[in-house]
Parts: sequence; structure tokens; C-alpha cells
Amino acid sequence: MTTIVFIQVQGSDSLVEATLPAEPTYEQLFEILAKLGVELGDDSFVFLDEEDEPLKRKPKKGELLLPIKRGCRIHVTKCRKIKVTVNYLEKTADQTFAPGARVKKVKAWAVKTFGLDANDAAEHVLQLCGSTDRPATDTPLRQLTAAPVCSVCFDLVPEKRVEG
Repeated sequence: MTTIVFIQVQGSDSLVEATLPAEPTYEQLFEILAKLGVELGDDSFVFLDEEDEPLKRKPKKGELLLPIKRGCRIHVTKCRKIKVTVNYLEKTADQTFAPGARVKKVKAWAVKTFGLDANDAAEHVLQLCGSTDRPATDTPLRQLTAAPVCSVCFDLVPEKRVEG
């Protein structure tokens, strides 16, 4: 039995599909990454989906990975953590997240931090600072950074409504 995963490497917009055994070992994952041409330097980290900590780089021989769900994203990044700054009105707050954390997780944290009620939360979105780009809520933070910069800045802004 096998499972399908998707590999995303920092600095590349592509999403590579790979097949892993149902209960993969660290060695099997690292072998697949090597076959795909992904170089794991000393400054590289591998994360499963939104896990807070990277995978061990020197596991025991035959050590199994955490259970991997079908469709799991495997992030290869140079950032161990990503510092996120969110601006809302005259307030600013910072927090660190795993590179695989998605924009929706940051928004949930920002809504709680700034004390927005459910109605206000529904009417606000995260927009990259200094731009009009509003990343989709399922976008991993890793995708919004470019090594060696491991930070991202958002403004929590009202979503425009179409009235008429």
C-alpha cells in the first residue's frame, strides 16, 4: 500500500507528486527527495504539512516517520521558522509559525490577537504589506518567502464588498 504526497521546495513554484510507502521511513523519504533532485544541505529543513518542528536529519536506521495522510505536503525550506508581522489599524503583532503553516492559520491567530468578533473576522483578509496581493487561505507561508528572508508581513484589511 502506498500514499501520494506533494513536495514543495523553497524557491520553486512547482508542486511535485511522489509516492511513499504507507508507513515510510526517514530513509525512504530522503531517497525519494534525492531522486527528485532535491538537495538537502546542512541549512535545509524538511517539514510534514503544518508540523511545527522539522524532521530529524539523522534518524535511527529504519525509523518510521509520523503517519502521513494522503495528499500531505512535504516542505523543503531554508527557514526553520517564519516570523510573521500583522498590522491592523494602528496595532502590530508578531508571531513565528512553521513554514508549512497556512495563511488561514495566521488569520485565525490575528483575529484572536486583535480581538475581532466573528462578523469583523469574516469581513477581513490578509494582504501582503506594500501590495494588493491577497494570498489564498491555503497558501503555505514558505511560498511567500524567499531565502534567506524568513519573514512575511501582512495587513489585516477589509475585504471589498460588491454592493448593488
